[in-house]
Amino acid sequence: MSDKRGSAGTLRLRLPATSANLGAGFDAAAVALDFFLEIEAEPAREFSIVASGRDRERCSQVDNNLIIGIYRRLFRESRKPVVPLTIRMVNDIPLGMGCGSSAAGRLAGIALAVHFGNLGWSSERIMDEACVLEGHPDNAVACWLGGFVTAAFEGNKVHVAQVVPPADWRAIVVLPTEPLATSQARAMLPESYSRADAVANIQSVALLGLAFAQARTDLLRIAMRDCIHQPYRSAICPQLARLLPLSGKHGILGVALSGAGPSVLVITGSELSVVEASAAIRDALAGLPAPELLVCRFMPTGASQLAVAPLVSGQVRTAD
Repeated sequence: MSDKRGSAGTLRLRLPATSANLGAGFDAAAVALDFFLEIEAEPAREFSIVASGRDRERCSQVDNNLIIGIYRRLFRESRKPVVPLTIRMVNDIPLGMGCGSSAAGRLAGIALAVHFGNLGWSSERIMDEACVLEGHPDNAVACWLGGFVTAAFEGNKVHVAQVVPPADWRAIVVLPTEPLATSQARAMLPESYSRADAVANIQSVALLGLAFAQARTDLLRIAMRDCIHQPYRSAICPQLARLLPLSGKHGILGVALSGAGPSVLVITGSELSVVEASAAIRDALAGLPAPELLVCRFMPTGASQLAVAPLVSGQVRTAD
């Protein structure tokens, strides 16, 4: 774990949003995006949170708070007295939208406990613990390491491959008006799949890592094709069916559900493509509640590699 200490007794964290699955890479692949959960914490007499940015009211609640809950649990498991914290937070990751908010929150809780509890955990152990808590490794690995990642469990150990995405590619996260619980999205999936669907996904995901590593714009449309989860989640993610046909058109390289949804990730080949792609997205979604289009870059580094300055107000970037 790299040193993110500010003044004595203070820890500053900056954790990027993530988009997991990328179509065929279900529970195995993800990419980091350049909007963040930023936290500054220091010891206090009692817990308090001052939050700004997205979902400010939920983030500022001390009770039933994901970060504080994990923080407390790790202290109890280590048989150490809990050190209360004053936490200042700027959150630009929308909650319940498939942008990795839970992975960022879990990593934050673990990193805070390791720091203020002097647990002595390595960076790898922090990441492994977050992946176990998540139940799948993709979001947590991308958030902690950055870049495009593929990951697999061996017991509670996570094995990772990582590449830096092409610098000129851009992402448009299409945010609907209402969030979706991951548990609800998981409940839509069947217990088994046909051989044909399994083979199709294997073929696509075999291309996915190479498409990112080699900047193969011609491969991404097929590499993000999915038969395992997206067809079953379309009923509760109505944007998806309308946006999937845009892949390969209007400068759009690939389209996929972002995580478990309901947001959709649209990848373009350049910044110049964003305007045309955004217009095509809005046309395709005509008649549905108007979405927010969040234009971003892929983040080559993750939380464990960032030297963090004092907190600043988050800035949400939207497409015209």
